[in-house]
Amino acid sequence: MCVPEVARVDADRSGSISAKELQTALSNGTWTPFNPETVRLMIGMFDRDNSGTINFQEFQSLWKYITDWQNTFRSYDRDNSGSIDRNELKNALTGFGFNLSDRFYEILLRKYDRQGRANLSFDDFIQCCVVVQTLTGSFQQFDTNRNGWIDISYEQFLTLVFSLKS
Repeated sequence: MCVPEVARVDADRSGSISAKELQTALSNGTWTPFNPETVRLMIGMFDRDNSGTINFQEFQSLWKYITDWQNTFRSYDRDNSGSIDRNELKNALTGFGFNLSDRFYEILLRKYDRQGRANLSFDDFIQCCVVVQTLTGSFQQFDTNRNGWIDISYEQFLTLVFSLKS
């Protein structure tokens, strides 16, 4: 995946790339628009000045990030279907170091499968994995014993959830 010319992506010639412009530039391999939630999530991750857009440098970093995810996606798409099924998702997240129940994988599929076909397209796979990683990082801040259990108040829980950058 080559970095497209920024001028092509920056359709309004503002010098920065909005979520809408980025969504237009991206393809998830199914000829459907890239998931707008995934686009917003990635803009939020790379928007260093909190402008709601990304500049040229941020775009280059984001493009490398997407390319890395594309390689990861392809390596776990064992049947080359262009989507990730439950077993492939389990293999991917296990490969990332997550040990989760089969029931939880079903929950993830229901949450992130926009097409209702029990599999994830490329953009939905990115969003699913990034959210699991982000939530895990937030959880680990409270898991001081590193035993997979935390004891927090209801307000701490709400603060944790509402503080997540999305």
